[in-house]
Amino acid sequence: MIDIHAHILPGIDDGAPDAEHSLAMARAAAAEGIRKIIATPHHANGVYTNPAGRVREAVAELNALLEREGIPLEVLPGQEIRVHNEMLDAWARGELLTLADSPYILLEMPSSRIPSKMFEWVHELRLLGLHPIIAHPERNAAIVKEPRRLGELIEAGCYGQVTTHSLLGGFGRKIEECAWTLCRSGMIQFLASDAHHLEHRGFRMKEALESLARNVEDRMQETMVRNSSNIVGDEAIIVETFSKVNVKWWRKLSNLFQ
Repeated sequence: MIDIHAHILPGIDDGAPDAEHSLAMARAAAAEGIRKIIATPHHANGVYTNPAGRVREAVAELNALLEREGIPLEVLPGQEIRVHNEMLDAWARGELLTLADSPYILLEMPSSRIPSKMFEWVHELRLLGLHPIIAHPERNAAIVKEPRRLGELIEAGCYGQVTTHSLLGGFGRKIEECAWTLCRSGMIQFLASDAHHLEHRGFRMKEALESLARNVEDRMQETMVRNSSNIVGDEAIIVETFSKVNVKWWRKLSNLFQ
């Protein structure tokens, strides 16, 4: 398995506070069958700033430590980038990272809303040859209220990444229901842990994949695993059919979330 979103780098955001915790997370990930993790520290979220150079240095140091400890895990560079007005300029300055140096870039929206410039940013990133992935859309209040809003972003050229803890009830019932609704609709292409530490926000990848297979279908489980692998392999992402008809249907279904 490959986890495309985790906060395993030591001491640079609200994830692993030090190398000891990073190693504990790495051992837990390997025990679950995870063989590669894309490290995605928070960047430009108003609290943490982790430009590309700093992330690459931290990834190299952690990989050297994992090798010395004999832990069968490889860490790859990435960021969880909070969308902001200077984002395109930051890309031009070389401050931003894609996931594992692929064309796929992980974006985080504010939890309370979809920014008014979101579609403009997505359009500009697509012109640059980048493919935005929306991190944990099920935790965005606007999407919880109206799931069709994620569909509109998908139609604009985005992908959706759901979090294991959301599917398994770790963020409460409303978010759990929204996560499953988005998955069943075909609006989600990726499953990731968003792991921060083992005590409260570990990986739970295997558990979530098994739950997807039980509650949706095996094909979704297989698609999620394949898509994460395709990022690292720089291959095309598998997307379930999603049409404007679905968006109209979601306008009716979204009443359930109000």
